[in-house]
Amino acid sequence: MVPHFLFIKNGSVVDTLEGAEPAVLTTKITALLSSSNNNETNGAILQASTATTTTNSKPAQTLQDRLNALLSQHPVMLFMKGSKDSPKCGFSSRVVQVLDKVGADYGSFDILSNEEVRQGLKEYSQWPTYPQLYLNGELLGGHDIIMELEETGELKSELAKAGALKDHSKSDMIMRLEKLLHSEPVMLIMKGTPDEPQCGFSRKVVEALRKEGIAFGSFNILEDEGVRQGLKEYSNWPTYPQLYAQGELVGGCDIVLDMAESAELKSTVEEMVSKLA
Repeated sequence: MVPHFLFIKNGSVVDTLEGAEPAVLTTKITALLSSSNNNETNGAILQASTATTTTNSKPAQTLQDRLNALLSQHPVMLFMKGSKDSPKCGFSSRVVQVLDKVGADYGSFDILSNEEVRQGLKEYSQWPTYPQLYLNGELLGGHDIIMELEETGELKSELAKAGALKDHSKSDMIMRLEKLLHSEPVMLIMKGTPDEPQCGFSRKVVEALRKEGIAFGSFNILEDEGVRQGLKEYSNWPTYPQLYAQGELVGGCDIVLDMAESAELKSTVEEMVSKLA
């Protein structure tokens, strides 16, 4: 069994102890020290005792480390019963609703999934119930306090100070991009216009589409820097032009030209339009 202690006096084992029993360990060490006048032996035993104390404290330290790691996962952390999508108690559900209502950007942890964290966090926070909401590692409160803060408008204010509200301007941009990409069944996001392309790649894609007889709308990203940068992130495609069918990315210049060369461009685009319509 681990840990396993050997008590040695004058080179001989005089006692043993299996398992972590602090009270018994203390008694045995005290008895051995009191019966020995050998300073060297005493020093060795005391050193062993110190090492044992460190070993025995390791689980508590490990839990503390885990709590600290959980609390630092996100500026706003909700410790709750269940998940944000599936709360397991009414109190947790109501706090989730309030946080979503004010536009909070937060992480969560299901305390039902780990009893050690569940009990350890109660002691850590000196707060006996769940849910518990933390802001930058500090307890903001439980259910009742969160409800009161939301009612007075202080919750949104505190979250705003910590930069923990969702970026609505980003959401607005996504909505704008989706509206743009769905404005025509086939959309070409390009530099310039179909009649006056402002780069060779855009010109080649326009020629390929016209040759295949594919009707398409277009948008000049040179006229709108917000759309130009936002669409790169939205599509995860860093260059222009970009061809879309029913809001779905077909590809850039190289892909479109390869498809045209293999006589797959028109059939692929038509299939995407009919399938996604």
